[in-house]
Amino acid sequence: MKILYALQATGNGHIARANVLVPKLKEHAEVDVFISGQNSQLPFKGNAVQNKGISLFYSKKGGLNYKKIIKKNSFVQFLRSVQNVPIQQYDLIINDFEPVTAYAAKYRNKKIIGLSHQAAVLHDKAPKPQKDFHLSKLILKKYAPIQNSFGFHFTKYDDTIFHPIIRNSIKNLNCEKEDYILVYLPSFYNDELYKVLSQIKNMDWVVFSPFSKTSKKQGNCTFFPIDEQLFTSYLATTKGVLCGAGFEFPAEVLHLKKMLYVVPIKGQFEQYCNYLALKELGVTGSEDLKVDKLKSWLYSNDIVDISFKDETDLLIEKVLNT
Repeated sequence: MKILYALQATGNGHIARANVLVPKLKEHAEVDVFISGQNSQLPFKGNAVQNKGISLFYSKKGGLNYKKIIKKNSFVQFLRSVQNVPIQQYDLIINDFEPVTAYAAKYRNKKIIGLSHQAAVLHDKAPKPQKDFHLSKLILKKYAPIQNSFGFHFTKYDDTIFHPIIRNSIKNLNCEKEDYILVYLPSFYNDELYKVLSQIKNMDWVVFSPFSKTSKKQGNCTFFPIDEQLFTSYLATTKGVLCGAGFEFPAEVLHLKKMLYVVPIKGQFEQYCNYLALKELGVTGSEDLKVDKLKSWLYSNDIVDISFKDETDLLIEKVLNT
């Protein structure tokens, strides 16, 4: 069997998952990897075809920047990629929210299986906000449309939904708890973060940001550029984590039994769904970055005690049998 594993690189979670799943799939089949998108900082550990695809961008204060999304993406180039991607040579396409191969398979009637967190978010039994997110929800549905999918979520709402896949590098961490908070909010500019975090003077904040080119100490905040190895070392010893309401990284924080505070990206339907799912588990968060709420969280020392079962082998068996 020859498989094309396609994933998108808007964010790091899809690549983190691929770094676990692709080696497992290669035990059963010949696997090529196709990556589209342009704003991920985590490297894929292997050979892959890179494509510009369609990427998402954010405003200064943590919301989707639709003007930048339109400006930075070439939809003509995207359509050409859909026409030219060589999917006919593969017996199966496994798609982790990747739009080029999703549309190519749709229009060429090629067998494709979705394997993404987004599939679980859209499931009827998964929690969804009551607010109107018409445009963001439409993007989620139409970005990489696939009928037959397996999903990942914090809770198993259905037998087609699996627990998060935790990387071995996270499983093998020797954890301690030093008195600082690790911050990863890549949709916020550094000055916006400093404006809030500097007001909480009895805590040190270690911030990793795509907007940092060099490390910089500013008051009780230390800003670092994205560096996977350095980030992981700080994750091992932090007291807690302040991050977006994504999926893979909050799942890793929960696995490590660290304090967790999440802030969903404004206007992004998927992150608000995650925010609700995490709140159901007892995770603290807020829709805005507020000083009083962060202080209350810090004083609480709350840690959500949850364990995620490793279902990787079962998942691969189901995918290949399907």
